[in-house]
Amino acid sequence: MNYTRFLTAVSAARKPSPIRQLTELMQKSPPSLISLAGGAPNPNTFPFKNAKITIEDGTTIEFGEDLMKRALQYSASAGIPELLSWLKKFQISVHKPPTAQFSPDQGQMDLCITTGSQEGLCKVFEMLINPGDNILLETPAYPGILAALARKYDFLIIEDDPYYFLQFNKPWAPTFLSMDTDGRVIRTDSFSKILSSGLRIGFITGPKPLIDQIVLHIQVSTMHTSTFTQLLIAQLLQQWGEEGFLKHVDRVIAFYKEQRDAMLAAADKWLKGLAEWHVPVAGMFLWIKITGVSDTKQLIMEKALQKEVLLVPGDAFNIDNSKPSSYVRASFSLSSPDQMDQAFQRLAELIKESL
Repeated sequence: MNYTRFLTAVSAARKPSPIRQLTELMQKSPPSLISLAGGAPNPNTFPFKNAKITIEDGTTIEFGEDLMKRALQYSASAGIPELLSWLKKFQISVHKPPTAQFSPDQGQMDLCITTGSQEGLCKVFEMLINPGDNILLETPAYPGILAALARKYDFLIIEDDPYYFLQFNKPWAPTFLSMDTDGRVIRTDSFSKILSSGLRIGFITGPKPLIDQIVLHIQVSTMHTSTFTQLLIAQLLQQWGEEGFLKHVDRVIAFYKEQRDAMLAAADKWLKGLAEWHVPVAGMFLWIKITGVSDTKQLIMEKALQKEVLLVPGDAFNIDNSKPSSYVRASFSLSSPDQMDQAFQRLAELIKESL
């Protein structure tokens, strides 16, 4: 497939960073190479010498002096090799994408490590890919239908799926990547919900020609994701293996499912007749439609604070947030069942006062 037609003028004109190319060339070279090219600081001047991190099962991940020097140094823009290798094998095992068998020019599946916010990720795609030639989706429905439409009308699909590993029912919903027979899907995954939000690690899977363009953008923007956090996660995944990782995911799912059920119980107790909702099948949020309230913004941003309860008004998620919304979003990730019960009691009182 010719991917150049999907690229913005800025992306199409982007060239590799010579400094980044030299850095990555040096990392692949034998120790006998004498390099005067790099701008990396001398790691012997760093004050951090070693670290020992305990995992939930009592085992540890250790950074000795040599590994710590590497962890605190620059690394490849696409990601460190061992983490990339693990994730590529994992993506093929979980999604079984047809593109894994493609040649590079056909759109062979490739992968790079990313960091930052969802907003930052969207800006990357805005710079790389013409907005008229793609559709951005988060945990979409009917992937087979949309995949067929992408083929018919010649557009790309960006599958933004940060809650994929928080699905409460098995088998998990099929992904666009698993149905990508044309090399049209760019998939984004995140470790934020299952390993750590503070480590800021995610990864992008998609056609190699487009991943290459994303790496060029990384070279001149963030340069690379934190080497330390990449090595930490790489060591954890290598220690766990795929089976151990999925067992951890199951434990996380069990926790959020119990939290979800506690919030649903509180909603049934206090909000019946005042609001409508559907049982979440993934994630950490309950979406609630307030009956008889056309715009929840003032209700939540002003009156709810007086009741000492806080949710997110639905207009925050509209493309045009000037349009009113009768929805609110409640998170069940952090609050205890007792706190959820009290919060919905206060919300119910607020709704009754507003009607």
